[in-house]
Amino acid sequence: MKKSLLTLGAVLALTVISCKKNESGNKSVIKTDSSETLVTDNNGKIDSITQGSSTVDVNGQKIVKTDFVYKATDGTLVKVVFKNDPKESTVAITSNKKTFTLPKTETKGDETIYKKDDMTARVKGDSLHLEQGNNIIELKRTKI
Repeated sequence: MKKSLLTLGAVLALTVISCKKNESGNKSVIKTDSSETLVTDNNGKIDSITQGSSTVDVNGQKIVKTDFVYKATDGTLVKVVFKNDPKESTVAITSNKKTFTLPKTETKGDETIYKKDDMTARVKGDSLHLEQGNNIIELKRTKI
């Protein structure tokens, strides 16, 4: 009887210890802000394409930041922030706690190209084509 009670106690103790949840989560996934912002264009119409956007008026000049979450072909989530102000337009790409900011270099039809050093980002519709040296990463915009 004592052996079975000790065995039962040991099994219960192991069960409690092994069922602890890991609160840290996946470190490689970028957490997104769940707040929703309505963006209006100059005519006052609601823009339904953007996921998170803010407009700041500084000395009569509008600075627009638009946040998107893109997904790579391997499933990795990447945060992309487009910033448009009168001086320059940039894209900031954040993944694995690293941020790369690239200035806009040219626009060809419906494709926008951002470039800095050996890194190039080509944005066309819902896709972002990222090139760095011989590495090519294809990203698609998600609807989170």
